[in-house]
Amino acid sequence: MALFGSSYMLGLIHIPLLFSLCFAADPFANFQLELSYITVSPLGVPQQVIAVNGTFPGPTLNVTTNYNVVVNVKNKLDENLLITWPGVQMRRNSWQDGVLGTNCPIPAGWNWTYQFQVKDQIGSFFYYPSLNLQRASGGFGSFIITNRDIIPIPFKMPDGDIVIIIGDWYIRNHTALRTALDAGNDLGMPDGVLINGKGPYQYNTTLVPGGIDYETINVDPGKTYRIRVHNVGERQAGPLPDPPNDFYDTSYVVNQAMSIRQNGSASGARPNPQGSFHYGSINITDTYILRSMPPVVINGKTRATFNGISFANPDTPIRLADQYKVQGAYKLDFPSAPLTGPPRVDRSVINATYKGFIEVILQNNDTVPQSFHMDGYGFFVVGMAYGNWTENSRNTYDKWDAITRSTVQVFPGAWTAVLVSLDNVGVWNLRAENLDRWYLGQETYMRIVNPKEDNTTEFPAPSNVLYCGALAHLQTPQQVSSSASTVSGQPRLYLMLLVVFSAAILVLR
Repeated sequence: MALFGSSYMLGLIHIPLLFSLCFAADPFANFQLELSYITVSPLGVPQQVIAVNGTFPGPTLNVTTNYNVVVNVKNKLDENLLITWPGVQMRRNSWQDGVLGTNCPIPAGWNWTYQFQVKDQIGSFFYYPSLNLQRASGGFGSFIITNRDIIPIPFKMPDGDIVIIIGDWYIRNHTALRTALDAGNDLGMPDGVLINGKGPYQYNTTLVPGGIDYETINVDPGKTYRIRVHNVGERQAGPLPDPPNDFYDTSYVVNQAMSIRQNGSASGARPNPQGSFHYGSINITDTYILRSMPPVVINGKTRATFNGISFANPDTPIRLADQYKVQGAYKLDFPSAPLTGPPRVDRSVINATYKGFIEVILQNNDTVPQSFHMDGYGFFVVGMAYGNWTENSRNTYDKWDAITRSTVQVFPGAWTAVLVSLDNVGVWNLRAENLDRWYLGQETYMRIVNPKEDNTTEFPAPSNVLYCGALAHLQTPQQVSSSASTVSGQPRLYLMLLVVFSAAILVLR
């Protein structure tokens, strides 16, 4: 009995050691997100919105650079769901990106666990549902990455953070907005603007009726606050405000945007790849001109296009189709310049070269201001101007201290140029962030594959990967349970640790 007691105690002593060996490298941050419908009245009219954990907007997720983030998402909606994390550069892990080209959707009533590591980023991001205009009904929340202690920020630590989630808002929910777009109708002007899920202050009794709850932010005199602003709007807040009255100065707003500069000498986590602050001297390997036009009718349906192609999401996600050699899931024929023929609906994807350094010109020949986003990457915003881009436009580029971003604005009748170092293997979405244009097909993907892949530049498919399309027969039914311990992905880790610990105890005996 004494021998058993001694070996049992030794086993207990070794359990914390095994935990430290497994988790000491980088900490884990675990979150549970449950998306469901609730009824609220942000603009004084009861409407159905998408809540996260029962709140609208959803909770703020706070993590630190290098953390491993584990997010269990439970879909209590009546339709498929995916959560995306725009701006968060998931190194080697497009499997967790949460868009249809890379992930099968989470069916209604199911849950799925995202797991990814946040790396060289410090900043304010947000999460939201990426399918079927669901973001127009909510489902979003703040995602904040803070600095490690060993990487000081280049200013005094503020006394507090203030999160502001702002965006235009429709009283119609996302299903009604979908119906309007499918019928070829414009969404029209939004019904109002929300701040943190609440309506406007009654600054005018004629324009703003009574009974609307508005946001109040409390601060203390003499203290400094960091304000984190997220634009979750559907249409980028309608038309631009009137420009200055100088008829000959139409470029004021462009010059203002380009006046922002990046201080490469400041401390803090730096964008990948390291050393790319000399981006102006790196040879460009490919150039893509992506032209957006007003929506057109293709095969009897209203669609939006890049270069004359309106993207149709594949039934089988692109990288999954690669791994299982599914033929015909997509095409690697996306044009590097606008097509001259009639527009078409297709599954055309950009065949990008790993380690390439590309130039992307976003030419907005649409009638509305737009913003464009590329998942998995930060890019250097080197130029923008009114008119059509030409080869001579490169003479105006900022090749020294351009800002790095993952989303950039492009004014109507203007262009914006960005430079991107393709160092992140995977399949990454490139899209219009205006929800109506995105829904109507203004997107594509960059397929970036390392031909010498040995699992060092891209993670393999996760053990809990969902299957759909041509691979739907591989998907096993999910065991529905109220216990979070049954979530796919995480329980495998817990079970593995339990087996290791039990084996260690038996060996010590």
